[in-house]
Amino acid sequence: MAESQILSPGTTAPDFTLRSAPDKRLSLSELRGNPVVLAFYPADWSPVCGDQMALYNEMHEEFAEFGAQVVGISVDGVWCHAAFAKDRKLRFPLLSDFEPKGAISRAYGAYRAEDGVSERALFVLDGEGVIRWSYLSPPGVNPGADGIFKALESLSGREQPARSEAPRLSPPETRP
Repeated sequence: MAESQILSPGTTAPDFTLRSAPDKRLSLSELRGNPVVLAFYPADWSPVCGDQMALYNEMHEEFAEFGAQVVGISVDGVWCHAAFAKDRKLRFPLLSDFEPKGAISRAYGAYRAEDGVSERALFVLDGEGVIRWSYLSPPGVNPGADGIFKALESLSGREQPARSEAPRLSPPETRP
């Protein structure tokens, strides 16, 4: 079984237009001008995916401090996404890479063909749509948010002094 080769930093992110709701579409090009976090994940209702998306939802304000938009992408259908987003009270869009199945996941090297799902892959794009950080996590592991925040800090020129190496599993209680 070959491991996926996700797109590397320095690569221009492939543009796409996917459904964000039964009657709405979102194009990556619409988000230009600000950083974008693309979070590809296997399935809406799985425990690890649910925890990962809930974490990014909890960190919504911290992402906003960098002007970053988080976007979740999986091969689940738009109605499944709608129910999942409502149940989890998500404040960021979930995009359906349903038909043709996994086409965008494949374009990013983030498709697990043997299982028919997206890999658990993260990409941080700059305002021009260039990938500045990418990470492929094992399917059963929540990658957390530390890598994303380090990439956003680097993009903004606000690299922070050394901080706890513990994974960011919930928002910090106090902030500098």
